[in-house]
Amino acid sequence: MTHRSWVGVDVGGTKVLAVRIGESGAVEQVATRRMPGRTATGEAVEEAVAAAAADVAGDGPPVALGVSAAGLVDAAGERYLFGAHLPWRDVPVRARLEERTGHRVVLDNDANCAAYAELLAGAARGFGSVVLVTIGTGIGGALVLGGRLVRGAHGLAGEFGHMQAVPDGLACECGLSGCWEQYCSGRALERVTRVTLGRHVDGPEVAAMALAGDEVARQAFASIGTWLGVGTAALVSAYDPEVVVVGGGVSAVGELLLAPARAGLRDALQGTAYRPVPDIVPAALGPEAGAIGAALLARDGRP
Repeated sequence: MTHRSWVGVDVGGTKVLAVRIGESGAVEQVATRRMPGRTATGEAVEEAVAAAAADVAGDGPPVALGVSAAGLVDAAGERYLFGAHLPWRDVPVRARLEERTGHRVVLDNDANCAAYAELLAGAARGFGSVVLVTIGTGIGGALVLGGRLVRGAHGLAGEFGHMQAVPDGLACECGLSGCWEQYCSGRALERVTRVTLGRHVDGPEVAAMALAGDEVARQAFASIGTWLGVGTAALVSAYDPEVVVVGGGVSAVGELLLAPARAGLRDALQGTAYRPVPDIVPAALGPEAGAIGAALLARDGRP
């Protein structure tokens, strides 16, 4: 029997991550490429996606290619509408990638992809009501109700990172101000650390410092984690989930982020003495969740 495989590519603000899965959903290969840069064109991003997909394709072509992209994807999965960290603006990305790669393409928002992966094989498995928050360059989100992804009337639900957290607050790349992701994200982590140290330190270095016991880095994660809890309280009030799953690259430090988030949630949520408070748990599939979910959606079709 011919081995069949599907490829998923997760397109973030700083990197492109690709995986290949088999029919069981098990990951067979992983590859990462850096994004072309903040001034990159849409064509350059498409080339990076195609190159990352080729890196993991193996000997035979995949059945289909799933693409997970941070930002607004229309309900049909045809067009990428807008994103603060990617250059596409109302572009038929699915068709352009099909032409570039020669593969059938399934396109979806990155957090929807991550939620689908966690629902099938990760921390959301067995739950019917889930809020997922991904923390990377910015914040993404997805909602599961009744065991199914909820995309909203136009496919644009889950843009939690651009809820206003602070009126007249910090300017956001999306064009608004005071967005939650300006206080809880990889960029926010770098800013908090830079203010304290007086020099730029990128997110992975801050994480390494925190895990090694550096107090400045740990306090930076405590600040980000508290803001994670505050924003999560609004989502819990709105949706009453059974569990909150946190993924994305910034979550790799584990309890250094999640412990202050749980405290922040309890401090910001009403009636905690009289209601269930959902746990905040780490995503089980780590930074590969978006790419895995994209590959699974390419295998299963967008529900």
